[in-house]
Amino acid sequence: MAERDNRRDRRSEREETPEFADRLVAINRVSKTVKGGKRFGFAALVVVGDQRGRVGFGKGKAKEVPEAIRKATEQAKRNMIRVPLRDGRTLHHDIEGRHGAGKVVMRSAPAGTGIIAGGPMRAVFEMLGVQDVVAKSIGSQNPYNMIRATLDALKQEASPRMVAQRRGKKVADILKKPEAEAAAEA
Repeated sequence: MAERDNRRDRRSEREETPEFADRLVAINRVSKTVKGGKRFGFAALVVVGDQRGRVGFGKGKAKEVPEAIRKATEQAKRNMIRVPLRDGRTLHHDIEGRHGAGKVVMRSAPAGTGIIAGGPMRAVFEMLGVQDVVAKSIGSQNPYNMIRATLDALKQEASPRMVAQRRGKKVADILKKPEAEAAAEA
């Protein structure tokens, strides 16, 4: 019995230790017309991240704003993805993402650039912990689709370690410049 209690304690510690930051991206008032008039509800879009390479988004609907935000935050914590970052501050390579009519283009940037991105994409990068990135949204301005397109692109992100492992090589072989380029530069 004591062993089970220890396991429960460790599990609750593990769940509480990662501190997540959350950002409310959009709140939308929706109405339902009923016999006596209109009933109002609220839909919330929230991005959650640990600012060290994990991010997720969620949406929640309720009659009250705080309840909608709570539901969205819970869903976001359940749907988190891990993204490899270069030096913990930028992307490893340029990527594109799509969702519906929303298309986003993201480029890695040198230190000191900052987050050059609009609205919902900025929230995703801040919660992810990216400090230097250049991003552009092309197409849909719908925040739901922009966030989904951004996360679609981030899922494609591959670190040199992942590429080396997939190709059965060493990381140094992946990062090394080909001989032809090295000879041209010398």
